[in-house]
Amino acid sequence: MASIEELVEELSKKTVLEIVSLKEALEEKWGVSAASAAPMMVAAAPGGDGAAAVEEQTEFDVVLTGPGDKKIQVIKAVKNATGLGLKEAKDLVDGAPQTVKGGISKDEADKLKAELEEAGASVELK
Repeated sequence: MASIEELVEELSKKTVLEIVSLKEALEEKWGVSAASAAPMMVAAAPGGDGAAAVEEQTEFDVVLTGPGDKKIQVIKAVKNATGLGLKEAKDLVDGAPQTVKGGISKDEADKLKAELEEAGASVELK
């Protein structure tokens, strides 16, 4: 069996599209979603009354839910935001819903969401 380091090295040789396809294949095989693998942390509320408080979310995923009527502008916006090539950006847009960027700050996520919406896309923050 390959070590974690060997797997990471092998994955670093793949394109974004190949990695996305691998993620989707693993989700289908195992019947899980990568989005549901990172649930919000829940902690006991201060004061000892037994109520639970939810920790504030610090990392966000920007999910393209649809390209809208201006698909070309959305592809350009995705390409600029991610550094993907034109084909990879088009494939991401065509495959919506897809995560454009994940694990980013609230400010960065809001800025990216606004850019994509300005281009005509439908976007969610998760």
